[in-house]
Amino acid sequence: MKKLFLAALAALGLLSSCDKELDVQQAYKFELETMPVQKRIAVGETAEIRCTLVREGEYAGARYTIRYFQPDGHGELRMDDGTLFAPNDRYPLERFSFRLYYTSRSDDQQTVDVYIEDNMGQLVQRSFTFQNETGAGSTEES
Repeated sequence: MKKLFLAALAALGLLSSCDKELDVQQAYKFELETMPVQKRIAVGETAEIRCTLVREGEYAGARYTIRYFQPDGHGELRMDDGTLFAPNDRYPLERFSFRLYYTSRSDDQQTVDVYIEDNMGQLVQRSFTFQNETGAGSTEES
């Protein structure tokens, strides 16, 4: 009888300590991985940037946007579906593997900062620096 009472008391303790609300994680860290990108570019030339958004977990309600800013030089950035990006405008990112195409419009050093943000406020930024075809330089990614 005593064992039955202790078992019932333990079961009651377990039930009362359970939280009725399910803890659903909605924000997972993510990174933007890219294949190596060419270091030099000529005016009018297009560089391909192959991208993959790598997430630590999945949440069905997660939404991602992409935007860019060009602090150095002048050029155009397009998505592989043909969308021409305007600097600092946000565009929905519908896929996790995609390609960006940067076309040089100047003969100076050019830097393109790409930002991916989720609807939880997390932000990942990568920079790509190109030198004029005739100059020396390297691609920097951060």
